Amino acid sequence: MGNLDTREWLLTNGLGSFACGTVADARTRIYHGWLIAALTPPSQRTLLLSHLDASLEVSAQVFALSTNFWGGGTVEPTGYELLQSFEIEPVPTWVWGADNWQLSRQLVMPGEGAGTSWEQGDKGDKGDKGDKGDKGDKGDKGDKGDKGDKGDKGGNTNYQLPITNYQSFNHRILIQYQYQGQETAILRLRPVIADRKFHDSQREDEDLQFSQLVAESSVCLQAVKSGRVGTLWHLHWTQGEYQPNGVWYWNYLLPEETKRGLSDREDLYSPGYFTINLKPGTTVTLEAKVGLPESPLTDDDFEKAIESQNSKFKSQKTGVRSQESGARSNFSPPVPPAHFSDSRLSQLLLKAGEQFIVYRQSVAGATIIAGYPWLEDFSRDALIALPGLTLSTGRYDLAKELLGTFGKYCCCGLMPDCLSDGDREPTYHNVDVSLWWIETLGLYLEASQDWDFLATQYPIVQQIYKAFTTGTKYNIQVDVADELVIWDAADAALTWMDVKIDGQPVTPRQGKPIEVNALWYSALCWASLWAERLSLTPGENVERLSNQARRYTQQAHKVKTSLQKFWNPTLGYLYDAIALDDRLNNQIRPNAVLALSLRHCAFSETQGQRILQLATRSLLTPYGLRSLAPSDPEYIGSYAGAPHQRDRAAHQGTVWSWLIGAYVRAWQRFYPTQPLPIDWQPMLVHLQHQACLGSISELFDGDLPHTPRGAIAKAGAVAELIRLL
Repeated sequence: MGNLDTREWLLTNGLGSFACGTVADARTRIYHGWLIAALTPPSQRTLLLSHLDASLEVSAQVFALSTNFWGGGTVEPTGYELLQSFEIEPVPTWVWGADNWQLSRQLVMPGEGAGTSWEQGDKGDKGDKGDKGDKGDKGDKGDKGDKGDKGDKGGNTNYQLPITNYQSFNHRILIQYQYQGQETAILRLRPVIADRKFHDSQREDEDLQFSQLVAESSVCLQAVKSGRVGTLWHLHWTQGEYQPNGVWYWNYLLPEETKRGLSDREDLYSPGYFTINLKPGTTVTLEAKVGLPESPLTDDDFEKAIESQNSKFKSQKTGVRSQESGARSNFSPPVPPAHFSDSRLSQLLLKAGEQFIVYRQSVAGATIIAGYPWLEDFSRDALIALPGLTLSTGRYDLAKELLGTFGKYCCCGLMPDCLSDGDREPTYHNVDVSLWWIETLGLYLEASQDWDFLATQYPIVQQIYKAFTTGTKYNIQVDVADELVIWDAADAALTWMDVKIDGQPVTPRQGKPIEVNALWYSALCWASLWAERLSLTPGENVERLSNQARRYTQQAHKVKTSLQKFWNPTLGYLYDAIALDDRLNNQIRPNAVLALSLRHCAFSETQGQRILQLATRSLLTPYGLRSLAPSDPEYIGSYAGAPHQRDRAAHQGTVWSWLIGAYVRAWQRFYPTQPLPIDWQPMLVHLQHQACLGSISELFDGDLPHTPRGAIAKAGAVAELIRLL
């Protein structure tokens, strides 16, 4: 097993659907599969097609090309031993071969690109209430032994498929095989399928049946459990014969789930198999798609899908640009490190960034997925990623749409943790998201000069200001003694350090957190600028706006003075929080760097430089910033083990990759003439050759060698690297 390559690949379709797996073609996560369809975009993500088990017969010799882990500890078959090469660009491509033959396979997931007009199908089942992040441990259902065959189940071609109402969005994947060899060959493909929420495993169940209806060059499939029908989808192919032959495969082992202390076994079903006669040079294409077949499938459809995908990136240019009106931004983007000048790397980052921008059905517009495979479109993450994914790529209309959507959900001065999802009401368990919204709105306006949009959003800014000054949920309010934002809610975790174990925050930060108050200061500065700007437009509100501008300015000065309470002259750093009883938290955390990175900063050059010197020594890694300095007695250097172990480590030393952007902006503010003290080579190696190929992991161990952890692709991290362009 030494050459079994478990690095991962990812395909997405702009709707929340995705395909994911390993280079060795072995499933190692519950989230691995070739068609995980977001049936109510981007939620209700459902595994339909896990993979195709493949074998090739040449000269009466059968070569098994698949690789599977089994609960007994075996790996069988061992197709990875025949794997000659893998390439991630332009699409995932595997090549297996021996002395006299070679078989390649490519996957492409066509879909909707960001900024396009998504077409919605018939109103259908609202499905479940959305994805809830990293799945919890639901326990193992027992070892059923090694791979088994239960005989014919669902192979009757005369079975009448029950039709369920579903969304006719474009959830599909195309698979193409090409054969080269000296002799003819026979390719056998066995689809392995499921119908389950992507957080859960599937087990063989007497009540779970898979019906199928076979037609010429297609088979329609649908799960039926206890009289309830699942998702209707189909397999379509350009050549070959399909034979219904239903079997269960028991006890797949998922090694990554074992490492994470989660349920690591699964049973999957196969409804039949394909037999395809191959001559040298033969190409065969298959499609798995939600819904019924609509038109004949051709091999050219695969090439067209690749061309359509690549065309999205050829037209994209990096760098802030003006709108057609000719208005120019007064914001100067940073000079990127020389490592990022490679155009291939630029295209790789742009392609990675595109994967996070998806359609949300509940708002009929765009949103940003925080990460794959299990994260949702969390509002804080979306706002942090927005500048890199939209402003740095000049897609101001998309930025405007996203900001407008979040603004509509402002309630009591707060913005939701996630956008509304069907019948699920949004939750507001945060203190800072509405302040991040103001910060991001400011960056958009500075780049676009879109003052008409400011006029529509300014009432929301006023609503946030009023709520914070008079008090809102969780006893969030401005302390009249020093004008700083304070919050008091027992057992709550309202900042980005929000992990709780048994209902208790791992990182209690009640009181006055530094980055929240830095955001509050920046928000007041923005509000002052905007009120003054709007007062220049003649009208009855000129005097009122002028008064508001003066009030915001005066309050910002008071907050700037009060922020000096966070200065720790002994350490030359900022206290992480001031507790309700005025105790000072002197832990060295990255929140001080966040405070230096915002558009408006309240700290002096000397203070900023001292903060960055200590952060560089204690927190900086090539992949981001540690969440706690290694010298702290609470430091945990490895993010590994069971869920509670990982939760305890998440903000106690684990490296968060998205924080690299805050560090870069702070450094360029306080050391504008000095090069960044970052060795970019490890990050670039990670992007191209480690973990999820072509993307950036969410987390890394605080200790060397900084093993990648968490979600395999993180929006904020990719977005911050795009901003460096």
